[in-house]
Amino acid sequence: MFNDFISQFPQSTVDGLAVGAIFALIALGYTMVYGVLRLINFAHSEIFMVGTVAGLFTISQVFDIKSPLTGFALVGMVLLLLVVAMAASGGAAVLLELVAYRPLRRRGASRLAALISAIGASFFLQEVFALQVIPKLFDRPEGRNQIGVPRIMDKDVLFSVGSMDVRTDHVLVVVAAVVMMVALDQFVTRTKVGRGIRATAQDPETAVLMGVNIDTIVRTTFLLGGAMAGVAALLYIVKFEITAYNIGFILGVKAFTAAVLGGIGNLRGALVGGFALGLIENWGAIFFGSEWKDVIAFTVLVIILMFRPTGLLGESLQQARA
Repeated sequence: MFNDFISQFPQSTVDGLAVGAIFALIALGYTMVYGVLRLINFAHSEIFMVGTVAGLFTISQVFDIKSPLTGFALVGMVLLLLVVAMAASGGAAVLLELVAYRPLRRRGASRLAALISAIGASFFLQEVFALQVIPKLFDRPEGRNQIGVPRIMDKDVLFSVGSMDVRTDHVLVVVAAVVMMVALDQFVTRTKVGRGIRATAQDPETAVLMGVNIDTIVRTTFLLGGAMAGVAALLYIVKFEITAYNIGFILGVKAFTAAVLGGIGNLRGALVGGFALGLIENWGAIFFGSEWKDVIAFTVLVIILMFRPTGLLGESLQQARA
């Protein structure tokens, strides 16, 4: 078994980093909303699903792509899909906040009520897409089956080191994820809106007295988190080439695990937690088999909640409350 681990370790590491990048991008939505509202947005997994469906619709229905693209056509398509997925997921997140959370927040409802609303919104979105959206968009009578996504790029091996093959999709996923996460971190750190987000996370009452519009900040937080889920959705359909009405359920729980692992409320923690969970999951699969990946991820969640609930890097957005 040890020899198997050594032989599979390099390739498992590359695959783990690619999957971890997707976990990290989805985790940003959980960590931003929690940092500002102290709310676990369990409907965020369906925001990711909306982005995958929007990307598939663009590829298969708008452009009807039949074979992989190359050159400027590929670059243009990836950028277009990025905009479409971010807009779809970001818009869905803003609408979710408006319908499911804002009325409760204005009534001063408890966090438990908001949590129940999040779970209800999650199931509602799944069923709407399974029964209405997917059948109508893709002319499929049964909307609960997985849908294959046409390949838009060749997954060529860029270079090999021993038994490790680094493909174009690996590089695209990891580089795109890191760039988007760095951009978000700089936005929150350096811009006026970002300062408003951090001020609201630390002390919402004082932030209001200083002229911060809480509704605008909350809306922006959901928009940014949703947009990052849209980026994750694009990278997911490029790498795995599938989607479904419930595609975000397990991924969402794993992304939440990544957020907790890194320190929920900490943007950089989401990056660390995502990559760490992707690596742990893939390394563990070498010993126990790929069918145990979900078990490994959920075991990590239990362990981190038991022994270090603040995560590896702590809660930076809320550090003033600690």
